[in-house]
Amino acid sequence: MTRRRLLLAAALGAAGTLFAALMIVPVLFGASQFMFGGGGAGAANCVDTSQAGAQPAEAQDARAIPANYLELYKKAGEDYGIPWNVLAGIGKVETSHGTSRLPGVSSGENYAGAGGPMQFLEATFQSFGVDGDGDGKKDRYDPDDAIPSAARYLKHNGAPERMRTALFMYNHSWDYVNLVLDWAKRYVGGDFTIVQSNGIDCEDDRLPANASELVQRIISFAMAQRGKRYVFGANGPDAWDCSSLLQGAYRSVGLSIPRTTFEQWPFGVKIAKGQEQPGDLVFFNSGPGTGPGRPGHVGMVIDKNKMIVASCATCSPNIGVKPYQRPDWVGTTRPLARPDLRRRVEELAAQPQTGG
Repeated sequence: MTRRRLLLAAALGAAGTLFAALMIVPVLFGASQFMFGGGGAGAANCVDTSQAGAQPAEAQDARAIPANYLELYKKAGEDYGIPWNVLAGIGKVETSHGTSRLPGVSSGENYAGAGGPMQFLEATFQSFGVDGDGDGKKDRYDPDDAIPSAARYLKHNGAPERMRTALFMYNHSWDYVNLVLDWAKRYVGGDFTIVQSNGIDCEDDRLPANASELVQRIISFAMAQRGKRYVFGANGPDAWDCSSLLQGAYRSVGLSIPRTTFEQWPFGVKIAKGQEQPGDLVFFNSGPGTGPGRPGHVGMVIDKNKMIVASCATCSPNIGVKPYQRPDWVGTTRPLARPDLRRRVEELAAQPQTGG
């Protein structure tokens, strides 16, 4: 046997040992948190979002904000994880912190139908309004309600991790976004940068250290697809749907699982909620053709309440890391617990290389 073949046999034997470790090493979520370390998940250009909701110190220009508004901006910022100075920037641009005498500030509506110090459309306020002062009413003209409502609306649209996107959704103008952020910088002395994540967060860009190398390789393939498009029916390499992404991840290590979510659900060994491990598949009662006992959407566990998933063509990002503990979570399966897949891993480990 050549030196190259000896090295390959050793590597494949190590993979078989690692697979055995997967079956016996406890990684139960109820027992402990995941410890992350080691290599990255293969995605480039990750964005650090850990400080996206930090509350900066006020500067001289912030003294021009009415005291009651400044207090409300800071409270809402803390409550919703939105930098308070961004809320203040909105308040300044919209109504100069409620001091404008134009129509629609203290009563009525402006030409676009917006009202109140943070300029909410009535329909938007009905959906996102907050009773900030606990008086039993939600009043878009009351800054006690309007300011936390603005924070809630920004949060709904991706802030603080995708701040520019959230501000654009507040008012569909990039000039507006830039003006709000200009004021936000002035209120903290100019040393302020918002976070605009591309959907690949650095905190998610590591592999679970206490999973086997086999599982790490499966997860690494799936995580490396972040930033690509979701296209229903696509099979890679440039686009995927939810089930093809996971099939491709398992295929990358020489293992075969079914193509569709409906086929994948009965394929793996069912695992009780709370005992899921990295590499397990989590299924949801959503998607076309779904029904009781027939989940139509699937993701892959990578950490406690984190999955890598190809969500949808209009989701941002199309493929990314999201929580799986949600109301439509049907259940979990473990393909690697199937006897035939375990045998296949052993076969791959024992298979000699052919060719020159």
